[in-house]
Amino acid sequence: MIAQDGSFFLKNKLSASETYEAILARHGMKMIEARADAKPGEEQKKFSMHAFGAQFAEVRVDPDLGEVRVTRWVGTFGVGRVLNAKTANTQLIGGIVYGIGMALMEHTVTDPHRGRVVNADLAEYHVPVNADVSDIQVLFVDEHDPHINPLGVKRIGEIRITGTAAAIANAVSHATGKRIRDLPITLDKLL
Repeated sequence: MIAQDGSFFLKNKLSASETYEAILARHGMKMIEARADAKPGEEQKKFSMHAFGAQFAEVRVDPDLGEVRVTRWVGTFGVGRVLNAKTANTQLIGGIVYGIGMALMEHTVTDPHRGRVVNADLAEYHVPVNADVSDIQVLFVDEHDPHINPLGVKRIGEIRITGTAAAIANAVSHATGKRIRDLPITLDKLL
């Protein structure tokens, strides 16, 4: 039997077919449900199936104020087969924006005497806004990996965030000659 376009067909006689609705109605059923389990195959023991990427940041640092601005961003990612390029592109850009916040702004301040978070609201906990993010360009590596899964897709997940702070720290080091290893990169660390 072949299942196609809402009907079952006989392999050797394609003119003999019956719709799903007709089969269910004949048996007095409104719907049918099936479950299956899928487990990773032996391929996971032989091959690496992770997403990968390279990220590059261009920054400008004000020498008097120590203000860091990300002026351009290029990221290239190998995430397997991309099913929806617009969604994947937006997801990657969102993660890059999170990474910009991690590198330049986000910092939880705790009271040393009480252990209470002092900046527990968005008025005092800084996150990037549109003015903090300029040109972000995301490119995809066209790859086909037959070992991942039948669709050839990989997870985008954390690949979008992990390299962002490092790329910004490297760009700041290149611009200022100072290697900052403690995030966020703030003006007191640069001056």
